Amino acid sequence: MSIAVLDRAVVEGRVSPGFETVREAFAENFTRRRELGGACCVYHKGEKVVDLCGGIRNKQTGEPWERDTMVVVHSATKGLAAMTLAVAHSRGWLDYEERVCAYWPEFAQQGKERITVRQLLAHQAGLFAIDEPVDRSVVADLDRLAVVLARQKPAWEPGARQAYHALTLGFYEGELLRRVDPCHRSLGQFFHDEIATPLGEDVYIGLPETIPNSRLATLAPPRPLEMLFGFPLRFTLEAMNRRSNIYRALEINPGTRVYFDEERVYARNLEVPSGNAVATARGIAHAYSGFANGGCDLGLRKETLDLLASPAIPPTRGFYDECLKGDGVQFSLGFMKPSPVWPFGSATSFGSPGSGGSLGFADPTARIGYAYVTSQSGTALTGDPRDVALRDALYAALEKS
Repeated sequence: MSIAVLDRAVVEGRVSPGFETVREAFAENFTRRRELGGACCVYHKGEKVVDLCGGIRNKQTGEPWERDTMVVVHSATKGLAAMTLAVAHSRGWLDYEERVCAYWPEFAQQGKERITVRQLLAHQAGLFAIDEPVDRSVVADLDRLAVVLARQKPAWEPGARQAYHALTLGFYEGELLRRVDPCHRSLGQFFHDEIATPLGEDVYIGLPETIPNSRLATLAPPRPLEMLFGFPLRFTLEAMNRRSNIYRALEINPGTRVYFDEERVYARNLEVPSGNAVATARGIAHAYSGFANGGCDLGLRKETLDLLASPAIPPTRGFYDECLKGDGVQFSLGFMKPSPVWPFGSATSFGSPGSGGSLGFADPTARIGYAYVTSQSGTALTGDPRDVALRDALYAALEKS
């Protein structure tokens, strides 16, 4: 193990020969890009070639980021949730082109009877917000939550527009998976049983009581000026408007605060499959590596992997997002796809970023499973500078190999 002492942090870990530039970029994040603490892991052709961590996991206490430190990754959770449905598809339980109500009959209310699984997973169902109170008790009771979800009315004709389903997507995915899984497991339990445990990794959608606080990184918010000027102006104004689509999607019923806990850092035994995965970078990268390298470890069929690698299909009015108020972000089958606005990996890649800077993705062309996580929240919407530096160094190394 190599250790480099920096002005602000100790960086630990290893890289394989040829990937030294990734370690350099990771170290420079602390000296040049205001990193506090974090980790980066890369699998290439099924082999771990980058496994780095460093800095501080808790800004208030100064405790260091250690090899087994985990952190919440917000919407990077969406890629992990999408993996569960991909496993269900490979097992023949789920057809992406089928109507959701074929698996979940109660879903066929309020004009939702024609929504396909593909449309739902592409944020094209018009179900980006919940219009009745949903608190932690409802989120914890999957039967109650399913009733609430089933009676929601789409904001517009499904399939016509894209609107980022910031939290609701995972709840709908969770109930859909419960319906098709012969054991009727929750999405978090299914992920644990069928993906995390076979890989031997620490990734949780629904953090168990057994995980001590000492393993968890806390999130340091951006500085006030970064909060005010770091986001695009239109997005900032939308996020402050309590009637806006993005405010309704992110802040209420139940809002992202539902999965934080003052005493335990993160809520325990609570599943928010669009936002509350708690993981190591190593665990996320290893999971994506399975998807990038044929899926044998996870029992994935080539047909499923080919669908995930295919281009996103736009709604009839194009990829303009009615929540994010921008054009070009693309989604397919629960994952985000690369686009000119948000490039990552190759054209066949699929993954999901998280608010604050985290990112995980699979690149089947380069056979890469990648993850970056951090304890310092950033404000970039289309690629955090720390993550971009790591990915640039990674792909430069691949070109030389």
